[in-house]
Amino acid sequence: MAAVLATSLALQPSLASQSPTLLSCTTLMDAATGQRLRHDGQCDARATPASTFNIVVSLMGYDSGHLIDEHTPLLPYKPTYASWNSEWRADTDPTSWIKYSNVWYAQQVTTKLGDARFQHYIDSFGYGNRDVSGDAGKHNGLTQSWIGSSLAISPDEQVDFLRKIVNRQLPVSVHAYEMTARILNPQTLDNGWTISGKTGTASPVLADGRDDNTRQYGWYVGWATKGARTIVFARMVLDHRQETYAGLRTRQAFLRDVATQLDTL
Repeated sequence: MAAVLATSLALQPSLASQSPTLLSCTTLMDAATGQRLRHDGQCDARATPASTFNIVVSLMGYDSGHLIDEHTPLLPYKPTYASWNSEWRADTDPTSWIKYSNVWYAQQVTTKLGDARFQHYIDSFGYGNRDVSGDAGKHNGLTQSWIGSSLAISPDEQVDFLRKIVNRQLPVSVHAYEMTARILNPQTLDNGWTISGKTGTASPVLADGRDDNTRQYGWYVGWATKGARTIVFARMVLDHRQETYAGLRTRQAFLRDVATQLDTL
């Protein structure tokens, strides 16, 4: 597996056909009414969810009882685990898992769920294309489907899913909602809006199976709350690879260029 989460253009012809044109989408929706407040770019283009899928894993994990609270379970690191990021080479709890987008921690949770329950959650959530089969012929859906594999979701589908979280319309426990919101580490901005979100980074995969080392997808998805109002959002970009992860750059751009304008929407 490459050093950055991969996404397969072979599985996404609509994206591949636009290369090398860069993709961009910013979409925001009023959580209560469903009114679109902003909808710019190619927001129906699906891509691997990458680490934004950790929101889903958190809901499933807390609902099923495999996750308990912010710091339980603390799982020990093993050398056989995915560890291309140095922060992953350590014992990890739910808080540090989300903070560092630790792949192996999420894989431990989904493995405990098993294929049938994993698929049931995805179907009941109505998440993206609902395909958690994984890589063709490898039977690795439990651990790889959201990592540049079979599962794909568009920014439009992301905000639909996030709205279900905010309005508590998913078949999960109150504890699952509350703990997921807590480990996302909400941030209150100077304008009074509190942001809960998750980044994701993914490299396109070329036709020969190699990572595209020139470009990266960046995700930032979540919700913003001020008073009685909540806005759900998704931002996805495809830009040129840089030293920092695309997900981090996408988050920074959203907070700088979009979140500061929430009062005007």
